[in-house]
Amino acid sequence: MTIFEGRGLTVKYGAVVALEDVDIALEPGVVHGVIGPNGAGKSTFIDALSGRKRPSSGRVLLNGGEITRRSVRWRRGNGISRSFQRTSVFGSMTVGEQLEMVARKNDEPDLDGILGTLGLDEIRDRVCSEIAYGTQRSVDLAIALIGGPRVVLLDEPCAGLVADESVRMLQHVRDLCKERDVAALLVEHDVDGVFRTCDVITVLDLGKVLATGDPAQVRADEKVIRAYLGSAA
Repeated sequence: MTIFEGRGLTVKYGAVVALEDVDIALEPGVVHGVIGPNGAGKSTFIDALSGRKRPSSGRVLLNGGEITRRSVRWRRGNGISRSFQRTSVFGSMTVGEQLEMVARKNDEPDLDGILGTLGLDEIRDRVCSEIAYGTQRSVDLAIALIGGPRVVLLDEPCAGLVADESVRMLQHVRDLCKERDVAALLVEHDVDGVFRTCDVITVLDLGKVLATGDPAQVRADEKVIRAYLGSAA
């Protein structure tokens, strides 16, 4: 059952078309990956879905109701959460202080469960500026999941991580979304990680959808191989 949709999303910057007639449908418990070469429109796409950028045309829907003009704050308050490429932690606060602050604002009943799943319970009292960058990314993921969002838009959660950290992060994403029945959109440059983690993958190229399907279908798509994956696919 589809819970969150983008229909015919188009974003223009003057005469430049950054995104053209893109559709996507997210379902609870399903991790939907979005990949593509640099300049494919991935960041513009997630900005349009999250409310940071109003599309030139097209619609965004939550449970079938249009929310295209709704603000970022409204979306967060109605179950649509988003993470960013850069960490958003407050360096002077402890891990616990920061997450507890967000939990109070978003009525999170199971903060301990999130901390435990992400392995953050043991560093709850550590100041964020003193923890490793990979752990800061886990704090970002925790923030996105606080408040029981129904939809989570993840913008390159593995940015800046080494291979082992990326594997752990994406496993956390998959486990938490499955356990909490969250509809997840994952924009990520770690292509192998996306194919390993996601149930459905959409490939963007020059602002348009090149292919959508399960990992096996997308990996075998000749258009995707030519435009993005190459012969090593």
